[in-house]
Order: sequence, then structure tokens, then C-alpha cells
Amino acid sequence: MHLIIDGYNLLHVNRSLIRLNAIQLQWERDRLIDQLSAYQKLKPCGITIVFDGWQGGWNTEKREKKKGIELIYSKLGEKADEVIKRLVKGEGSGAIVITSDREVTRFAERMEVAVIPSEQFQEKLEVSA
Repeated sequence: MHLIIDGYNLLHVNRSLIRLNAIQLQWERDRLIDQLSAYQKLKPCGITIVFDGWQGGWNTEKREKKKGIELIYSKLGEKADEVIKRLVKGEGSGAIVITSDREVTRFAERMEVAVIPSEQFQEKLEVSA
């Protein structure tokens, strides 16, 4: 099983990130990575988080690994949704997508990939913490 997570979509559950500066936003991303790392220890699976870089990212897609979690930042001009769709095509039915984005959900379902809404997955994270 491989979780493909719409990063900012999950971070927005129950809070607004609009007024956060870059340091606060990095802190929120790191907190999410810590939660997912703990979750991964309880339920062994691959986890990839995709974050938007389309408005302020790099010219190429950026990938890194932190605490056993793969992080992908979409390139400048490309939304995380497009990266998630590419990953879904590559993973197939072995993946589960975590998002509340309707377009990504419809795409994953057409590809016969399971989807868990971000709100529902956030509850699982809180229970496993």
C-alpha cells in the first residue's frame, strides 16, 4: 500500500494557512511529516506527500526524503494535482490517495484507485498520535 497525499489539502483541514509566513508554513509541513512518520510506524506503508510549488517553486520538480516520507514539490507553473495524477497513473490500484479535491478524487476513482477524504484521514492521524 502506498499513500499519495495532497499535502496542503491535508494541512488545511480544520485550519487556515493563508496568513502564515514562510517559517510558520515550514513548521506546519514539518509537523505533518512528524505525524505521518509516527503513523507509518504503526501502519507500515509507503507515503508520498505532494506540495504545490506552482506559484513559488523551482524550475524543476523537487524531491526529498524526511523521516521515511517522500516529499515532492511541484515545479513552478505545475500544481500538485498534476503530480498526484501522474503518481496515480504509475502506482495504479496499489495506491490510496488522500485528498478532498473533487477533481483529483474523480481522476483517482476513474483509475480505480481508492480515495480517503483529507478530513477523514486527519482523524486517523490524530487517533494514532
